[in-house]
Parts: sequence; structure tokens; C-alpha cells
Amino acid sequence: MIEWREEWKKLAWIAAIFLACFYLPVGSPRFDNALLEAFYLVKWYAQEHVLLCLVPAFFIAGAIGVFVSQASVMRYLGPKANKVLAYGVASCSGSILAVCSCTILPLFAGIYRMGAGLGPASAFLYSGPAINILAIILTARILGPELGIARAVGAIAFSVVIGLAMHFIFRKEEKAKCAAMAELPDEKPARPLWQTALYFATMVGILVFANWGRPDEAQGFWHMIYAAKWTITSFFAVALGLILVVWFKMSAGKMAVAAAPAVALGIAFPQEPSMAFTVAVVGLSFFISRDEDELGQWFKSSWDFAKQILPLLLFGVLIAGVLLGRPGYEGLIPSEWVSRALGGNSLLANFAASFAGAFMYFATLTEVPIVQGLIGSGMGKGPALALLLAGPALSLPNMLVIRSVMGTRKTVVFVCLVVVLATISGWLFGAL
Repeated sequence: MIEWREEWKKLAWIAAIFLACFYLPVGSPRFDNALLEAFYLVKWYAQEHVLLCLVPAFFIAGAIGVFVSQASVMRYLGPKANKVLAYGVASCSGSILAVCSCTILPLFAGIYRMGAGLGPASAFLYSGPAINILAIILTARILGPELGIARAVGAIAFSVVIGLAMHFIFRKEEKAKCAAMAELPDEKPARPLWQTALYFATMVGILVFANWGRPDEAQGFWHMIYAAKWTITSFFAVALGLILVVWFKMSAGKMAVAAAPAVALGIAFPQEPSMAFTVAVVGLSFFISRDEDELGQWFKSSWDFAKQILPLLLFGVLIAGVLLGRPGYEGLIPSEWVSRALGGNSLLANFAASFAGAFMYFATLTEVPIVQGLIGSGMGKGPALALLLAGPALSLPNMLVIRSVMGTRKTVVFVCLVVVLATISGWLFGAL
């Protein structure tokens, strides 16, 4: 009987797939356009985010797994860590990175697997893309100081509230995790903490400045940093190379061989810095992957994160493109439905903004002009805040990866907390 049940399940799946293929609406303008938008979005994501955002994030996540002891993670972010310290470290470190909802994922996976408590890890997961200082400044400048301040206060409060709520809801599992971690022996670090900190600082510097966005104004401090972004990135890359040679015992000859083609390309094609960046990553990867000691473990750990996360992200971006299209373009869901649902300041409008924002993909800083356009189409300020609080922190690709790291139940609770808090905050803000 049990065998026949399994066979009927297989038959049901085959029938469902057959019917989907049989009635596939190929030839329908909206369906054909949605498929095209999906591939456009995947192409854009691959060009703009995989190399400069995700690759450095994978290396940082791999380094966390190899060069940061579990005792250190437990001391600052573990279930028994001081709550003020743990949530302060989680929210501040996330905000410094200023990355999108996908780039934060390898870093979140790294600290979570190393023993970080669910609460601080969740606070870090939300704060990275949500507490983006540049985006908050841009919000205040373009959408008004009230919305900018509300976004800053809401995002900071959310990171702590969501973290505390996740810890409380899953406190039994956290106690079991804490007990298991307590049995692990203390590991003696291979090098002083300040050396490890500088090593991570150089990689974070590469991640932040290689992705520094163009400001609206063609002058001022932020534009000055943008103009020098690749010079600053190169400085951090040179510092990383020196650290690997001096403190991590990488051969100076191998480092020179890995760096020379990148330097040559940077000089020959200064208008295409991503070429030099790519060659530098390939060269470094080639040499450290052949190392039999800790540098080889670093590459293996980074590669493990890439294998797990990258396919899910690309699949999620493809599905998001089919459903919602790119910013300014439509997928299967007409944009007028979204605009119509976001008018006014009803609880339903705020929920619609939070829910839509949670499933859309926003690259860093792109949410501000999108919200500006929606406000011009009649969107209320309450739903605008709700979208700004939920959208950058979540996306469909982001959810797929979170599920693979901490399971379905925790992912559903995390997403629901973000959507509900964003809905209530938007509603209250719009009522003021």
C-alpha cells in the first residue's frame, strides 16, 4: 500500500508538470515579456553583483570559518554573550558593510555556522542591507528628512527587535545549541587578534569600496570617494597581499605572479577596472587552492559557500524577474496592481507595500528612486516607509538561501517579523 502511495505521488507530479507544459502560455505577450525580463534581470545581476559583491563576500565568509575561532564567535555573538554587546556588534558590523540582501548572506551563514546565537545572527542579517548609511542619507535628501529619519530609526530598532524575537521564539533550540557549544574545547588562535582583524578589514574594504555607488551630485565628499573608489580598493588589495605574504606565509613569488596580470590590465584598461579585479581573484584563487595548509582551507570554505548559495540566488533572481520584472519594467504581475494597492495609508496598503518589497530584489540604493516613482504615482508615505524597511532587507533569492542555512520554520518567522513590523511602522508613520 505504501509503495502504491509513492507511485501515485510520482504520477501526480508527472501529470502536473505535463499539464503545465501543455498549457504553457507561450505566445502571450505578457508571458513572453516576463521570460525576457527574467533573463535581463539575471544578466544584470551577474554583471553587477556576482563578481564585485558576492565573490568578496564568499572569501570573507570562508575566512570566518577558518580563521575565526568558535570561542571568539561565542564570546561576542553566542547565545550566552552579553545581550547589549552581542546586538551592538551585530547591528554595527552589518551597517558598516552597506550591502544588498544577497551579499549579506554568505557572511550571515559564516557567523551562524560558527556558533553565533540566532538572535544576533538575525540582527546582523537584517542590519546589513537595511541600515545602509548612504541609502538613509539618499532617502532624506530625495524623499524628505522625515522619511529619512523614520527609516534610520526604524531599521536600527528592527535589527534589535527582530533579533530578540527570534531568540525568544526559538529559545529551546538556542539552549540546546548553547549546551552543545559549551562542550567544545577552546581553540588557541594561530595569530594575534589584531592581525586577524586587519586581515578581515582589508577584505571588507575591498567589498565596500569596489561597490561604492555613484552619488546624485557630481561634487562633495561622497563623489570624491566615488571618484577614487578603485584607487582605494587597490590600496586594500595591496594590503591584503602583503598580509597574506607576511602573516599567512604565502609565497611572495606566487603573490607576484597572481598580481602582475591584474596590475598590467589596470594600467592598460583603466576604464575597465572589473577586468583587473577578475584576474586578481582568479590568480589568488589558483594559488591558495593548491595550498595544503590554512590558505587551502580558506579557499575550500569559500568554495563551499559559493556552491550552496550562488545557484539558489540565481534561481531566485530568475523567478523574481518572471513575476515582477526589472525596476521600471513589468513581469507577470502588472505594475499598476502594485501602484493601486499602495495608495493611501490603510493597514492593507502598508501590508501590500511590505509584502511586495519583501519579494522584490533591490540592489543597494535603487530602492530610493523606485519609491520616489511610486510616490509620484500616488503611493502614501506610510507604505513608502514600509517598503523601505522591508524591501532592502529581503528578497525572494534571499529567502531561498536563508532557508538553506537555518531551515524553513526560522525563515518563515524571520520574514513574517520583517513584514509585520514594517507594516505597523508604516501605518503609524502615515497616521502621524
